[in-house]
This record gives sequence, structure tokens and C-alpha cells, in this order.
Amino acid sequence: MSASATVRRPAAKRRPTRRIVLVAVVIVVVVAMALSTKVVGKGSSVGAGPAAFSASAWGKTNFPKVQQAIAKRAVPATELAPAVLADSTSAAKRYGVDAGTGPEFSTTFTGTVGKAQDGVYPVTVDGVPSGLLIRIQTGPAINGTDLRDAPGTVEFGQFTNQIDYQNAGAALNDQLKKQVLAKVDTTALEGKEVTVTGAFQLINPKGWLVTPSELEVRG
Repeated sequence: MSASATVRRPAAKRRPTRRIVLVAVVIVVVVAMALSTKVVGKGSSVGAGPAAFSASAWGKTNFPKVQQAIAKRAVPATELAPAVLADSTSAAKRYGVDAGTGPEFSTTFTGTVGKAQDGVYPVTVDGVPSGLLIRIQTGPAINGTDLRDAPGTVEFGQFTNQIDYQNAGAALNDQLKKQVLAKVDTTALEGKEVTVTGAFQLINPKGWLVTPSELEVRG
């Protein structure tokens, strides 16, 4: 028998052994997969992902908290206005909340309502510097995220993504309409005295557009 034939025989004997090992490995993997598989019945919540964010539910729960936070931070307009006009940067550090695109201020004031334009009313407030225009938005559209940003307690990290964060702001505006503005006739405020607590983003020190968190009407 030749030397080359002697070499081939052991190789031929090893092939069945390799197949057996491969089959054994496959069996072990299949068994492991079967043991780790959990059967979930139809309608079961086990293994389900996190519940979808409900902006309306969040807004309903958190609007009273936002009201309280704004009321706690609110600075009388007669005090806030001179500070903002004198040095808006210093005023922002002392009274404001950093909202990224500009400081948010919480304020409160009593004044007489002027003529509306698209649901936005000017309010004449005694004791503030002349030349300052204070306005309040009453809807039907409430724009911006003043209610979300002014308290300084609602942050992006509390939400899954930017969409939920934006929807949270819109939900607070919706609750403002339902819980506050629906109780007054916002189409007939001209000439009446109002007491407002609310928030605004500082864009123009001489022009405030306040989103009210509380609104009391007299007269």
C-alpha cells in the first residue's frame, strides 16, 4: 500500500465525526432558543413596549402644577418692567428662566383691556414705564410654549422625543383654553378690568405678549 493511501484513510474517518458535532451544535442552539421563548397570549401586556405618550392626559395632569409654578415665580409688572427696560440681561438672570431661544418671565398685573386684534388684547397697566406695550393672548389660537417653559420644571429630558416635548406644550395651551379661558367671554373683554398672571418670552423689552395662566375679569 502506498504512503499517500495511508494518509487519506484517517481523513475519511474524521468526516462523520465532524457531521455529528455540527448536528449536536444545531440541536443545542434550537433547544436553547425554545427554552428562552416566552409564549404571550393574545391581548396580554407582557412584553409590550412602553405606552404611547398621551399629550392630552399629560396636559390635564400638569396644567394645575404649571399654574402654581408660574404664580410662585410671578413678579409684579410694576417691578419687572423697569428692571427689564434698564438691563434685560440682568433681569433675565434675576427673574427669568432660560428657555434656550430667550428668557421666559412670569408676571402678574391688573389693568384695563383695550381693543382686540385676532384674540390679542392690549392691557393698560398703571405704574409701568410709559412706552411699554403689554398684551395678552386669549385665543381661539394660543401660540407658543410659554406655559411649558416659564416654570423651569418641564424639560426635554422628561420626554421620549422632540415631538412629545412639543405636544406637551400644545397640551398645556389646550388646558388653558378649557380650564381658564372657557370661563370668560374672551370676545368681550374691551373696557373691562382684568387681573392676569402669566408668562412671556422676552423678545422686545418694550413689547410683552403674555400667555395667561390665570385670568380674572371684573366690570
